[in-house]
Amino acid sequence: MSSVEEKQEHFYNSIAHYYSHIFPFNPAQLTFLEREKGDLKDMRFLDAGCGAGELVFELAQKGAWVSAIDLNEELLNQARMGRNHERITYQKGNMLDISGLFGCSVFDGVICFGNTLVHLESSAQILDFFRSVYGVLNPGGRFFLQILHYDHIFREKVETLPLIENEQIRFDRGYRFIPGSRKIRFLTRLTVKATGESIENETELLGVGCSELISYLQEAGFREISLFADFTRHPFGGNHLPLVVSTLKSRDTGRE
Repeated sequence: MSSVEEKQEHFYNSIAHYYSHIFPFNPAQLTFLEREKGDLKDMRFLDAGCGAGELVFELAQKGAWVSAIDLNEELLNQARMGRNHERITYQKGNMLDISGLFGCSVFDGVICFGNTLVHLESSAQILDFFRSVYGVLNPGGRFFLQILHYDHIFREKVETLPLIENEQIRFDRGYRFIPGSRKIRFLTRLTVKATGESIENETELLGVGCSELISYLQEAGFREISLFADFTRHPFGGNHLPLVVSTLKSRDTGRE
């Protein structure tokens, strides 16, 4: 395990118990998937980086079959305890290993939300992941991705992300830029209101830009790449934080 992976493991272990308070289910994500795919009943999805299972549980409630993977065992335990369902299979797995885990042409949709992608350590890993996603999708299947709009973040030197606060927690998030690099130090402080406990972490992210993202998707074989400013499908561009992607594996599986 690399030093970056160790920091990420420590980060998610430390916040796993509070994860659903920090990142509760976002109904806009489910609405987005329904608009992109139509009726979800009996569709097969892979969620790469499922966290505590908020979205996959709602997909299962809609009748979808979901394979949900995450690297962090503590988050998976939270998912299994709180969001178990006969249509969900949770397992520990690396997003870079999905080809070996699932084989070819298995899923109607692959989901990677929650800024999960930028935890990968290099452009080569991102391209490898996209190629694997292309392989596990059925022809006509869709890949759904959400990260942050790092071109905007680098251009405007955004060092503070919006505060997440509710009755249970306060979650402060900030960025520190590494000169001459697209790497960013991600600094967080989680305050548990019931106890006053404060949990601070630092991990490293890869701030991939929009043009690079599109290039890697195209190189992996994807076409019809649509970018949005949020899950309500507002037009992409300008100064906003979210970046949402929907792209297609052609029914003609031959590469162009």
